[in-house]
Amino acid sequence: MPNHSLKQELAAMARSAFNAAGFITDQPIEVLDSQRPELGQFQCNSALALAKAFKTSPRAIADKVCPILAEKPQIAAVSVAGPGFINITLSDDFLAQSSLELAKDPAAICGGEHHSQKVVIDYGGPNVAKPMHVGHLRSSVIGESLKRLLRFMGDDVTADIHMGDWGTQMGMLIYEVKRLHSDLPYFADPLPESFPAESPVTIDDLNKMYPEVSARCKENPEEMAAAHEATAKLQAGHPGYRALWQHFRDISIAALKADFGALDVSFDLWNGESDEHEHIPPMLKKLKEEGHLIESDGALVVPVEENGDNLPPLLLVKSDGAYLYGTTDLSTINERVQKLRAEDIIYVVDKRQALHFTQVFRGAKKTGIAPDTKLEHIAFGTVNGPDGKPFKTRAGGVMKLQDLIALAINEAAKKMAEANIAQELDEAAREETARMVGIAALKFADLSHYRLSDYSFDVDKFTTFEGHTGPYLLYNAVRIKSILRRSPRPAAVEKLLPPQTEAERSLLLTLHHLPEKVREAYAGRVPHILCDQAYDVAKAFSHFYKECHILSESDEKRQDSLLALCLLTLKQLELLAGLLGIKIPERM
Repeated sequence: MPNHSLKQELAAMARSAFNAAGFITDQPIEVLDSQRPELGQFQCNSALALAKAFKTSPRAIADKVCPILAEKPQIAAVSVAGPGFINITLSDDFLAQSSLELAKDPAAICGGEHHSQKVVIDYGGPNVAKPMHVGHLRSSVIGESLKRLLRFMGDDVTADIHMGDWGTQMGMLIYEVKRLHSDLPYFADPLPESFPAESPVTIDDLNKMYPEVSARCKENPEEMAAAHEATAKLQAGHPGYRALWQHFRDISIAALKADFGALDVSFDLWNGESDEHEHIPPMLKKLKEEGHLIESDGALVVPVEENGDNLPPLLLVKSDGAYLYGTTDLSTINERVQKLRAEDIIYVVDKRQALHFTQVFRGAKKTGIAPDTKLEHIAFGTVNGPDGKPFKTRAGGVMKLQDLIALAINEAAKKMAEANIAQELDEAAREETARMVGIAALKFADLSHYRLSDYSFDVDKFTTFEGHTGPYLLYNAVRIKSILRRSPRPAAVEKLLPPQTEAERSLLLTLHHLPEKVREAYAGRVPHILCDQAYDVAKAFSHFYKECHILSESDEKRQDSLLALCLLTLKQLELLAGLLGIKIPERM
């Protein structure tokens, strides 16, 4: 069944049977998972949908279709229930063979007829010189998972972090460094021909400076004016300020790469707002020449109202000549379309920014910047504490991302010790396993919730090795690895035989849900569907493991078949974990 899922194959068989019975139609013929497993593994409800068109009862249609379906060697049993539901049970031979086909090339079967697109996905979005906090978690892990999913489906994907590195916060920090260290060469008059290669401040210095200078600037107009002056000089190209800003950017990126690396999140481009600075003036000039820019109270705007919805215009230039986030975002879209040839641009950003992206996207369409490019705001909710309120530290401040990561890892180590898991490993291996379990708990907890929903982060609940959690997924995958290591012969998927027990059939059928689940996750940009599939597979394997005594099986061929099913299951768990951005330990 190359490029087709099991359900698509069954739907094609059903359509052939409907046609042979004289019920030829353009309406879709679908085969679904059975709502009543005791009657069959799958069901087809199309007889009910066709009854009116053929002026006969659904039951009469089903009664004619069933004998034709029953003749197909892939099907073991067919029956009619109720008003005309067709119940289908596969032959064990066909179930085993189709499982091998799925294992050979899951990407091709999941992708089906999908046509590759050039996609740019924008996520992460941290600010230079500020520590990442819990609010960055969702954008980072959702964006990373979507990037992996799109690539798996065959899209040509470029991931861009799009940092905030060019606004007033940069001017504030330059002003603060000058206030504290006015003797540095960046502020000399005249300026030297070159500047130090080493930064005069560390990332910890910046993290301490920013909240202090920001608070003072908000309270003191004179200090804010000085920060604005420093910002203007920076953006005008002041050599000393540019050199100092480059230090800020470089040490911030090094810190960001450490935080993102801890989450196994990566980017192809490390661009920021600063990269658009030189592109904005020619873009504005073109928009003005084409009549898209309108003056409003001294500012320049693009009207984006549609069908009387009173949406505020997209403000591009303030009355004082300053640019805004919308200006940078519109210019970024322009560059991505022109240089990267993006057919689809995806922004993984907090749902509270919905109005902003509606304005920017409409502006991109109305100005002709992105007439044919799909623009998507993949919105998400907030991470709250167990009390349902925004997640804070015990002191009441915003929790840093690295502190949240440490919290999850420490709790994972505690849970492992309590369950006597990985205690036979040496200390370094045990610590690395705890890190992997903690990160899995953190990412699975986030990704398993529908992205538009807010959710409460409960570190105790999410690090348990039972239920719908990342550690449960890892535990079952590692259990399979242990079985395969202890097996008397190497496992090989081609040794899979037709299933003999309901536990085997149930596991194989669960594995076959993969194509539909992947397509659903891809279409809706919803990684929680992948989490659901991973949990279902792990749960089905756990039942199979209890029912089938794999390593004590005396029949060699039978044992090889059980080992093959273990290997098939492991491959799918590894695939799903990879799409979620989760790594599986070798031992636990």
